[in-house]
Amino acid sequence: MSEARTPVRSTQKGAARQTVTISFAGFNRAWAAWIGDRLERRGVRVAYVRWDSPAEETLVDLLRGLSLAEGRILILVSERYFQLGPRTHEEWNAALREVVAPDPSRFAAVSVTNTSVPSAIAVLAPVDLTNMGADEAERRLLDRLDLPVDGRQVQPAVDGGRGPRFPAAMPEVWGGVPRRNTRFTGREPLLNEAYHMLQGSDSGAGVLTLHGMSGVGKTQLAAEYVYRFGSEYDVVWWVNAEKRVTYRRLLAELAPKLGLSTGDEYGERLRAVRDSLRRGTPFSRWLLILDGADEPDQIWDLVPTGPGHVIITSRNPEWGEHNSRLLEVRVYDRDESVAFIRRRAPRLSEAEADQLAVALEDLPLLLDQTAGWLNDSDLSVEDYIALLEDGVDQDVVKVSADFPLAFQTAWSILLNKLRETVPESVDLLRLCTFFAPGFIPVRLLKDTPRDDLPEQLAGLLDDPLLWNKAINQLRQYSVVRLESHETTSDDAPSAGESVYLHRMVHQIVGKDMPEQDRREFIDVVRRALAEADPGRPTDTRNWDAYAEIVPHLKYADVLNSKDRKVQNLVLNCLRYMWWAGEYTSGWKLGRRTLNAWRELLGESHPRVWEATHHYANLLRSADRFAETEALDRAAMEHLRRERGDRDLDHLRAANGLGADLWSLARYDEALELYEWLYPTYREVLGEQDSRTLSALNNLGFVQRLLGRYEDARRTDQETLESRRLLLTGRHLMTLFSEVSYSIDLRLLGRYAEAESIQAKNVREYRLVGGKGNPDALRAEHNLALCQLRTGDRVSAAALLTRVLEGFERRLGDTNLRTLSAAVSHSCFNREHGDIDLARETSESILARYEQLLPEGHPFIIGARANQALVLRSVGEREYAHVLIEQALADMTEAVGEHHPYTLGCAVNASALRNLVGETESAAELSRSTIARATETLGRTHPLTLSARVAHAADLRGVRDRQQAEKVEQEALSDLAETLGPQHVHTISARSRNRPYWDFEPQAS
Repeated sequence: MSEARTPVRSTQKGAARQTVTISFAGFNRAWAAWIGDRLERRGVRVAYVRWDSPAEETLVDLLRGLSLAEGRILILVSERYFQLGPRTHEEWNAALREVVAPDPSRFAAVSVTNTSVPSAIAVLAPVDLTNMGADEAERRLLDRLDLPVDGRQVQPAVDGGRGPRFPAAMPEVWGGVPRRNTRFTGREPLLNEAYHMLQGSDSGAGVLTLHGMSGVGKTQLAAEYVYRFGSEYDVVWWVNAEKRVTYRRLLAELAPKLGLSTGDEYGERLRAVRDSLRRGTPFSRWLLILDGADEPDQIWDLVPTGPGHVIITSRNPEWGEHNSRLLEVRVYDRDESVAFIRRRAPRLSEAEADQLAVALEDLPLLLDQTAGWLNDSDLSVEDYIALLEDGVDQDVVKVSADFPLAFQTAWSILLNKLRETVPESVDLLRLCTFFAPGFIPVRLLKDTPRDDLPEQLAGLLDDPLLWNKAINQLRQYSVVRLESHETTSDDAPSAGESVYLHRMVHQIVGKDMPEQDRREFIDVVRRALAEADPGRPTDTRNWDAYAEIVPHLKYADVLNSKDRKVQNLVLNCLRYMWWAGEYTSGWKLGRRTLNAWRELLGESHPRVWEATHHYANLLRSADRFAETEALDRAAMEHLRRERGDRDLDHLRAANGLGADLWSLARYDEALELYEWLYPTYREVLGEQDSRTLSALNNLGFVQRLLGRYEDARRTDQETLESRRLLLTGRHLMTLFSEVSYSIDLRLLGRYAEAESIQAKNVREYRLVGGKGNPDALRAEHNLALCQLRTGDRVSAAALLTRVLEGFERRLGDTNLRTLSAAVSHSCFNREHGDIDLARETSESILARYEQLLPEGHPFIIGARANQALVLRSVGEREYAHVLIEQALADMTEAVGEHHPYTLGCAVNASALRNLVGETESAAELSRSTIARATETLGRTHPLTLSARVAHAADLRGVRDRQQAEKVEQEALSDLAETLGPQHVHTISARSRNRPYWDFEPQAS
């Protein structure tokens, strides 16, 4: 809020308007905004004056200056109003009696505090606005200013909106925000600049990064912004953004608060939240705070856009490269330092506070910690500064170069003070350094098994009184901040459940530690983390626990532990990160795990192969197929040499290698592998083992990728029947196989059968797996394509849209399944919908495939073939012709001339040749395509029939009408017999509409 605000206009032309000047402490800005809004709605002209109390001016002079303001002066009485300066109650009493008492009618007051204020404030006759609702508070306000309370005089808000919220009422959605720092001092220009930068931003561009060195108070500034301006928002959500995994979890937790209907998986909830914020529904006035986001590359792609605002706190100014405005937070100005010190340590004089500020270089964190304990100490400021200058420990570790030089010595003094008072607090502080800096779940320490614990730690963890004493001592000196975040469980968090440790403190305490303590303490934290392992990373109900654990693995150095439970924790975290979609951070952890365990346990230890498997899964899911192929191949060959080709770890590596090969479009190699792997699993484990059936399922998928649709149908039918016997009909893997079988039937042209099976399957999925499950979306995608093939375009259109949105929300827009749905959606729009949208989508799909897959991959080539059809539809025939000819040549090289992908490209290429006047060439191509399609798929397969109808058109193009009539009639007869005389394809061919082939990528 600026010093003045444009008033509303009077509703009565020419009428005199009463003016009220509101004088308020910046801390109470929300109250001033609400009061001003209520007055302006009643036609009162309002001016705002933020109260400041510079030490060089007397209170009498300041109050006399205030009395010169226009109209009646309304003072917002609060403890912060009278503490600015700081000033004593005696000073205030004298000034109020001298300035206000002679003319009390110029002043009025409302009280927004329950704490002690100067006694002479009685001359202002303040009315209390606390502990009541908005209506009663407004009635009392109006009564104090002698204004009518008739509701008929109330006008709309100035900006046409709802106006500021009543300060005592929380925003509708509020979460994660730290407690308000009642000692917050200064920073008024920064707060105002931040407010105006956000308010002045365009929709979608309201991102502001508060950046600066550690310890300058970026987090405290962001928290104060929330409390001052939060009444202008409907949603305020605070997220710890130091790690991507934590950020995703905390942002996803906003989904139920926004009333969004989603599943349990983070990926889906996260995308739903981002979409809701982008659209501004159900709330457009939202504020998101990303605290501690020091690595923009980790999370910039997940920063929401939309009508709301985002505040980022970071040490890294590179956020400016990611559509964020920057506001640097520096150390305190000297007058801010002095004011803060005097509030934190009232026993110090202004001169002593100034000396201390100079010595500590105005760094807010250090001022807070030092002034806190210095106020309780008999040590003089001069003696303390002498200690700083002389140093108390020549071995104290130097920290980052951007820290003040006094920091290391000041910390040694503080640690000595803690050792003298509550020595256990130092032990607790050192334990905290083996967790990640920031929010530390110290409650996990209480659940640690007590066996073999160091004596001093056992006493600390077993004695609740000693534990609370240690926590409170650290809080008192601002070493940690106690947090009790909202919990979804029935049990409220207990004191000391989570503390916040600044990374600057974390760094220096972690380095200043005896080696014996380091070994003992790190072991305690490792055991605490292992004890917190829920043990079932595939269960989404355990994901919150794993998301809390993962950021601490690095700091507890768990990868160098030989404890089996700790190693199990690492493996479970890798599995969680794969299931939760944390692929990038997951494969990085997997790589570190492999490197560490190979050295710690040996190259061939079973745990190394277990880690290799999870690492490969994460790499593959992150679309790093070439790396995964090399990793799985090396593992497979090593295990075969060492243990033989019947070893289960070897077979598991082979199964992973097959997935790598098909992802890289090396279909023949994948087929050869699975034709060996399936019978081997069958010999080793039997026909009904789940791993045997998984290999059989993968064999069917590779056969489908190779265009061997009848072979794939037989394989998938066998898998389906076996899974029905082994797992029951509604098991998720059984349902998955049923979709595969239906896809095979559809690709064979058996549309009615495929649709019947798929419609039943979708109903089962919705009962068992939920509508948003990726496999359920796969089922719905196939149903939509079945509906399209049987002529139900209306149902297909709605379902294709829903499926695409579901995949984008659940898996993101670069996942292969999402792209497969996008291809179907684009093709439908090209033929039956919005051609401009089809072109835009087609170009986007192609760009994503080119980014994701190696050049020459059939999916890239097929996307180009689809793009050629879009260009044909918009009249760009020559470019379309060039593109389809290139696609035909590339597809022939990639998968061979008999593959259905190549045959489809040939059908489209013959059409484009005909269109650009190359009629002879078109007829020859369609003729040869019929021959190859008949050999591969059969004479009456839909693709073969399309080639036959196309060839008839090409024969007419070369004026061979007799042969054209013969070919056409034979094709129409076979269409009627195969698909039915009233099928859409039959009717279209009868109307001489030339058929085209849509490339359909098989993603799963």
